[in-house]
Amino acid sequence: KMNADRLNTAQLKELWKQEESIAHTHGWDFPHIHGRYEEEDVLPWDFRAVIQSYRKDSMELMDMETGGGEFLLSLHHPNENTAAIEGYPPNVELCEEVLPPLGIDFKEADGGETLPFSDESFDMITNRHGDYDAAELRRVLKPDGLFLTQQVGAENDRELVQLLLPHISKVPYPKQYLDVRKAELLEDGFEVLESGEARQPIRFFDVGALVWFARIIEWEFPGFSVKNRLEQLCKAQDILDKNGVIEGSIHRFYIVARKKR
Repeated sequence: KMNADRLNTAQLKELWKQEESIAHTHGWDFPHIHGRYEEEDVLPWDFRAVIQSYRKDSMELMDMETGGGEFLLSLHHPNENTAAIEGYPPNVELCEEVLPPLGIDFKEADGGETLPFSDESFDMITNRHGDYDAAELRRVLKPDGLFLTQQVGAENDRELVQLLLPHISKVPYPKQYLDVRKAELLEDGFEVLESGEARQPIRFFDVGALVWFARIIEWEFPGFSVKNRLEQLCKAQDILDKNGVIEGSIHRFYIVARKKR
């Protein structure tokens, strides 16, 4: 590691531009910045364990916005009772290779749209960090059917966004608060069985890792580039030099809801 003390702004800018140019990811694992940042993703609840406490092998289960199906497969639900949807093209391709050969009913669809299933198809719908429409959930769930979701909250990474993009005051997803999402489900004929909300630290140990991260998560950092945010990046470097870390917070919540008869 080069010592930041000895690097001038022009040299730092070159380093940051390198990070920017290689910012892409496959799935949601970030090996490129392992060891250069840490996220306390040990939440006060374990979403997989929450699902398993309600799940029975006999249930018809559908996983929304399944990504590459990794989380779904970790539930070990009987494949013949399992369905999944995903709308992001690179992930759709991955799912089509992996899920149908196992006997899982996979369909290409976005969570927030009309779901490609008939009324009252499922006993359980799971959704980890994906979009959903409460009325559609109600339609495709059987009476007493369960909806379990973990969501990224509205204030996710806000301190980092304000550091790099101080002119952006609006959060990108203003509905993403536990109370708002719970009220929505209650209005659509669900009862909430359990829920929780948490904010936990996320820490960066070099500014390059933050540049890479901000380019990947473009919906949280709209319009960010090294060129147009150099002043803010230098400010971030000052914070790092002073504190040894740049800290923000992640925002998560979960809900378990049951469709009323």
